[in-house]
Amino acid sequence: MVNAYSLLYSFLDSSKSAYHTVENLKSRLDAEGFVRLYENEKWDLREGGKYFVIRDGSSLIAFVNRGGAFMICASHSDSPSFRVKSDSESGAYLKLDTEKYGGMIYYSWLDRPLAIAGRAVIKTADGVESKLFTLDKEVIIPSLAIHMNRTVNESCKLNPAQDLIPLAAVGSSKGALLSAIADKLAVKCEDIIAHESFLSAADKPRSVGFSDEMVLAPRLDDLGCVYSSLEGFLAAKETDSTPVLAVYDNEEVGSETKQGAASTFLYDTLKRICSNESDFLSRVATSFMVSADNAHALHPNHPEMADRANAPILGNGIVIKYNANQRYATDALSDGIFRSICERVGVKVQSYFNRADLPGGSTLGSISDTKVSVPTVDIGIPQLAMHSANESCALADIDEMIKALTAFYSTSIEISGESVKIK
Repeated sequence: MVNAYSLLYSFLDSSKSAYHTVENLKSRLDAEGFVRLYENEKWDLREGGKYFVIRDGSSLIAFVNRGGAFMICASHSDSPSFRVKSDSESGAYLKLDTEKYGGMIYYSWLDRPLAIAGRAVIKTADGVESKLFTLDKEVIIPSLAIHMNRTVNESCKLNPAQDLIPLAAVGSSKGALLSAIADKLAVKCEDIIAHESFLSAADKPRSVGFSDEMVLAPRLDDLGCVYSSLEGFLAAKETDSTPVLAVYDNEEVGSETKQGAASTFLYDTLKRICSNESDFLSRVATSFMVSADNAHALHPNHPEMADRANAPILGNGIVIKYNANQRYATDALSDGIFRSICERVGVKVQSYFNRADLPGGSTLGSISDTKVSVPTVDIGIPQLAMHSANESCALADIDEMIKALTAFYSTSIEISGESVKIK
């Protein structure tokens, strides 16, 4: 079972930051003959050409220039984590000063190996250069012993400014973090102008369950969908539509950045693909988007936390997500279009609604629609322990997601008023 998913596990393990996720996507697209475009240069696109563009190193859009409507699948490259600010001495210990990024389950980060990965900006002879790194050494966040916190099993309230400070070394001097980054990149400390370093659970993805039917891994939200959308994008059959793979950063903190779903990145890219304003508007008007971000599965120990009639189960297929307050962009029309595509290839589909008294999270579908307004369906792989340092889902559902997105990218649609033809 592990060998069958070795490519997935390698992708999960090596994508320890949003920057590394995009670098892995870039490597795969390079190998498939895609040409990188740069936003500050003129684009000379050929019909049928395969291209991708990267913004700020952590967001990527790829497309095949075929003309016609855009068939877009969007997911996100980031996951909840801790950003490392610097190291600091505290008596006999060297600790790391951090700040939280996104909303994580605090206690899941305790007493496990944590990697440090990110990017550093280096001085060059004529400017600066960005380089990625993953440090070879790992750190820990030690929990307080039960003898010193007798009520820990009754409540576990953790303060990120006190309880979640990583221990980096015993008896080391301040400046070790910068030295470690410099050593990894083979540069001088004084040549590092700044760095963006993030903690990441260093646990290797692994198959679990009596039949190895589940995967336990860090960052399944949303790398499971990133991986599935890439596989579907590359495996799709040729149509007369333009397939678009979009991967945004900063979804976990609201998407309102220059490289997030609330930015102009998708709008700018699609407009440059089109020959003129009229072409852009007419093509967008008959386009469709899948917003792919994982969904909550029915918890085996807490079924009461789910909606009684709309609780996805691991192994029962992909999820279409609904929310009356538009945290998800799905409506009846977009559901009908996507569900029809899935039915044609035999993909199992489940529905998800939040329990009525429990507000759920949001995702990038509705946010992206404010910049490029197209019918959008929010979907996901059902998973457990969302925003934990390690998360889990059924491997069969990842297979179903790849199958569904391959079919999506192999499909053309024609939207005419309230009528939609699916080809």
